[in-house]
Amino acid sequence: MPSRDDPGEPRHDHRGEPISDHRRSGRLTIGPRAAAKMAGGPHMTEDRKLLEPTARPAFLNTDPWRALRILSEFVEGFDALATVGRAITIFGSARIGSDSPVYAQTREIARRLAKEGYAIITGGGPGLMEAANRGCQEGGGMSVGCNIELPHEQDLNDYVDLGVAFRYFFARKTMFVKYADGFVIMPGGFGTMDELFEAVTLIQTGKIEHFPIILVGTAFFGGLIDWFRTRLVGDGMIDAADLDLVVVTDDPGEVVEIMKRASRRRAEDAST
Repeated sequence: MPSRDDPGEPRHDHRGEPISDHRRSGRLTIGPRAAAKMAGGPHMTEDRKLLEPTARPAFLNTDPWRALRILSEFVEGFDALATVGRAITIFGSARIGSDSPVYAQTREIARRLAKEGYAIITGGGPGLMEAANRGCQEGGGMSVGCNIELPHEQDLNDYVDLGVAFRYFFARKTMFVKYADGFVIMPGGFGTMDELFEAVTLIQTGKIEHFPIILVGTAFFGGLIDWFRTRLVGDGMIDAADLDLVVVTDDPGEVVEIMKRASRRRAEDAST
């Protein structure tokens, strides 16, 4: 039997169609034949489109209906994650394979955090998201994946205990922030940078409570921090104290200790 690291032959559904040909739309998984069936045939009239259950009414494409879908994503996300408990959100590239030292480092950080009683929340996809969910399971923690609908399918990785699917990035990002006691930012691309700057902005502007944001990888993030210092601080666009909103390290042990100290401070503040 192929292992999780060796997917082997492509999976097929009961009709023999590759699972990879299925498309997810929000919480729906749509097979390659389903779209044509739902849209109706070439002789479908407007009355039939409105009245028949197989038709897709025009109102489904209106902004008020989209607003209801957005609301449902928040409601279902809140319901799913409200009882997760203490959690750390880990971000990182979907493109880094399991043979990379960064994958192993991410897995180790998640494993150690899980052993300290933290759930781990990721985007639920491959690469470093998989590494974090995998390490969490190995540490006995709750492994959460908040997946996103993309033009090219991104399935949940095999190490997610609780998966929640989203159509909208902004709804998904709210879950990452709302239920996190801290952020761990591993090397990644635009998506990872988006999450980093979202968190830093929310803390800098006082929109959320200050929690740890740890960048793991001094070689990867060093140039970015230097640019913060020379351009953003140097040109007066941020204060020098704003640099303290992030910590850069290569040490998994330091990541865990920073998160534990922050948790103790929150517990002490809550008791006073």
